[in-house]
Amino acid sequence: MLKRFILYGFSGWGIEIIWTGLGSLLQGNYKLSGHSSIWMFFIYGCAVFLEGIHDRIAHLPWEIRGLIWVLLIYCIEYISGFLMDLFGICPWHYTGKFAMNGYINFSFAPAWFVAGLLFERFHKSLDELGIA
Repeated sequence: MLKRFILYGFSGWGIEIIWTGLGSLLQGNYKLSGHSSIWMFFIYGCAVFLEGIHDRIAHLPWEIRGLIWVLLIYCIEYISGFLMDLFGICPWHYTGKFAMNGYINFSFAPAWFVAGLLFERFHKSLDELGIA
């Protein structure tokens, strides 16, 4: 479980840095400067606890599973953002008409949909490789 926690942590971190780097391009930053927070490693690592959910919903159509992942990710993002904000360490604060209390942004639903389905593939690969 520790190996998977670390793999999920580093994978999430890497994806976030690529995502924010590509997002910086939209703001005219041709350096593609990506960023994250060390706290995010631990949040992404907790994906290990979602493996059981994946096992239980694997029989459902991919469209339904994707929607489940969106809802779960929003819940995790909201709760973790709220808790970190209590300590003044929340590394994000969404703004705009699709933001909710700064903790989630509903415009990210398509990205979370895809991320959830990619998580399933990653989880399945770890199982096939026998990584405990």
